Amino acid sequence: MTRIAKLLLASTTMFVFVGCASTSAPNADPWEGFNRGSFAVNEAIDKAVLTPVAKGYQAVTPTFVRSGVSNVFSNVGDVGTGINNLLQGKPGSALSDFGRVLVNSTLGILGLFDVASPMGLDQNNEDFGQTLGKWGVGSGPYLVLPLLGPSTLRDAVGRVPDRYTSYNHYLEHVPTSNSLRGLNIIHIRAELLAAGKTLEEASLDKYQFLRDAYLQRRLSQVHDGKVPQSLRDKLEEDLETSPAASSKPNTTK
Repeated sequence: MTRIAKLLLASTTMFVFVGCASTSAPNADPWEGFNRGSFAVNEAIDKAVLTPVAKGYQAVTPTFVRSGVSNVFSNVGDVGTGINNLLQGKPGSALSDFGRVLVNSTLGILGLFDVASPMGLDQNNEDFGQTLGKWGVGSGPYLVLPLLGPSTLRDAVGRVPDRYTSYNHYLEHVPTSNSLRGLNIIHIRAELLAAGKTLEEASLDKYQFLRDAYLQRRLSQVHDGKVPQSLRDKLEEDLETSPAASSKPNTTK
């Protein structure tokens, strides 16, 4: 079976599975107990490993180098974005995405420089979770994935087709693939250091703040920023009826 056939089969399976599962969720976060436990584990790993490494990376890496790294990863990510825009029935956006890859990979020296944006080829951000949402699949319950962080049932299973559009899937040299994946994770974490500090200072319940922000952001992304008020109201209602909404998080450090 070819990789394209596998992708189509995976897509169909995910559509059926998520479509069935997402209709039975009574609220946005019925698995809050499990999610808080997973969140606590992720926080411990972040504080013990990712944050120190990200700070070291930021300290020794010049700004222009980090900018180049960001541009390269964004450039290869535009391929998956373009494919998902096609699947969502947005050929104009897909053409812009593929145009960005072509321009930045050539004039931008393999993506080191973003020369496409000044040319009017705006960057988009699409993944298969959003594509499922465009097809009418509900988000399903909120889910905190170990090591991977905030998600929903729909977005979690959407990661499988997304893998087929990732450059890492086609790198047969395992050390290179792992090194690039690690660099991307560290780079993203370094970019979020300032935001993380602000969140720690401002939020009384970090878990709830991140959950609400994630679900609201994903809802906006699925609807391209034009979310019907009825859906906004439904999300707020679902969050308020979470079975553990009134419980106090463990604040022991």
